[in-house]
Amino acid sequence: MISFVIIYYAFLILACCVAAYYKYRTALLILFTLLCVSLISGLLGGADVLVNITIFVALLAAAAGLSYSFRESLIQVLPPEGAKLMRTAPLTAAFGLLVIIAYIIAAVFAPVIAPFGEAEVVGSSFAPPDDVMLLGGDQLGRDLFSRLIYGARNTVGIALLTTAIAFIVGTLAGLVAASMGGWVDQVLGRIVDTLMAIPQLIFALLLLTIVGTSVINLILVIALLYSPLIFRLARAVAGNIVVMDYIEAARLRGESTWYLITQEVLANITAPLAAEFGLRFCFVFLAISALSFLGLGIQPPTADWGSMVRENATLISFGATTPLIPAAAIALLTVAVNFVVDWMLHISSGLKE
Repeated sequence: MISFVIIYYAFLILACCVAAYYKYRTALLILFTLLCVSLISGLLGGADVLVNITIFVALLAAAAGLSYSFRESLIQVLPPEGAKLMRTAPLTAAFGLLVIIAYIIAAVFAPVIAPFGEAEVVGSSFAPPDDVMLLGGDQLGRDLFSRLIYGARNTVGIALLTTAIAFIVGTLAGLVAASMGGWVDQVLGRIVDTLMAIPQLIFALLLLTIVGTSVINLILVIALLYSPLIFRLARAVAGNIVVMDYIEAARLRGESTWYLITQEVLANITAPLAAEFGLRFCFVFLAISALSFLGLGIQPPTADWGSMVRENATLISFGATTPLIPAAAIALLTVAVNFVVDWMLHISSGLKE
C-alpha cells in the first residue's frame, strides 16, 4: 500500500510538470486540483481514500473517452448539418446523449435484454449477486437486473408521456393567453397562480389519495401540477412575440387566432420550449420516482426505480449497495438530460465560445 501511495503522488506530480511545461492550462488546473484534494484526503483518510479517488478518476476518464468516441462516431455517420452541430458539442453533451440513447435502448428492448420477467421470482429473498442474478435479488427473490431494465421502460416512459401532456396543455394555454389577452389572459393567469400556490408534492399526495394510484391517474395528476409552470414560460416568451409588427400585420390581414398561434408565435419560441421540455422532464421524472418511493406512484408488481429503492431500503442497514443502484439510475438520467439541455440552451442563445 505504501508503494501505491508513492507511485500515486509521483504520477500526479509528474503529470502536473508535463502539463505546465507544455502550457496545457486546463489539464494543469485539473491535475493540480486533484493533487491537492488527494493530499488532504490522504492525510485524513489514509491510503484507502486514495484508492477510491483513483477508481473515481478512472471512471471519469473512461466516461470522457467513451463520450469522445461516441461524438466522433456521430460526426462520421450524421449528415453534414448534424455533423457540424456535433463538432461544437462538449463532451458533457455527448455523454448525456450516450446515456439517453442507452436508456432508450433498454426501455424499448427490455424483454430481450432482461434475462427474467418483470415480476418473475427466480431466487431467494435478498439473494447476493451471482452468475444467474447479476445484481442479486430483491425482497421477494426477483432479479434486480431484470427489474432495473423494465424500470427504464416504466419510469422513463410514464415520465415522458406525463411531460408531453403537461407541455401540450401548458403551452397551448400560454399561447392562447398571450395571443388573446384581456379577460382570457386574466382568468388563465389567476387559475395558474392558484395551482402554483399549493406545494406540488403535498397536492399530488392529496389528489392521488382521493382519485387512486392507477397509472392514468398518476399521469393526469402530475401533468396537472406541472402544466402551470410551462404556462408561465410559454406566456412570457409568447408575450414578447405578439407585440411584434409582423403579428400586428397578420391581425390586420384578418388571420385567425389559431393561425397566429401555430404559424407566427409558436415557430419563434421553439428553442426555449424545447429546452424547457428537457428540464421539465427531469422534474417530472423525479416527482414520479418520489411518489413511487412513498407508495403512491407506480404500483407493484410493476417495476419502478422509486419503488425499488423503497423495497430494498432495509439492506442499507447491512452495508449493501443494492438500494443505491436504482437511485443511481435515476440520478444518472437526470444529469444526462441536464447536460443535453445546457447544450441546447447554449445553441439557442447564440453565444460563442
